[in-house]
Amino acid sequence: MQNFPSDVLNDIRKHLEEEKKRIMDRNAQLTAQDPFSDPERVNDNAASDSEASEESSHDRFAAMQEQLQTHITDIDNALLRIANQTYGYCTNCKQLIDTDRLAVLPTATLCLTCEQEKKSVKQVK
Repeated sequence: MQNFPSDVLNDIRKHLEEEKKRIMDRNAQLTAQDPFSDPERVNDNAASDSEASEESSHDRFAAMQEQLQTHITDIDNALLRIANQTYGYCTNCKQLIDTDRLAVLPTATLCLTCEQEKKSVKQVK
């Protein structure tokens, strides 16, 4: 079923693994910067305005970390598809995903047609 040369797949796999490492490093940085990660915070008697600022910062960090975790999951799934020799095929219609699309979004699971159909269904709801 696989139509990609093995050297191309190896390059894609390497790129995805490097991207995953970069994202995991960024996630670790965000964790370190999160005001709620400070163990002294529980003993801090900060003013309510400081508390609100810390909570707002924590919420922002948590949202960014959730987005990064979603991207890591997408990368893991793409790596699994490479290992299973199903990478590059639409998970919906099983047709090849355009290589230009994969170049821009290497974690793509849907061809452009199925992606557009999915978006139009969401807009109708």
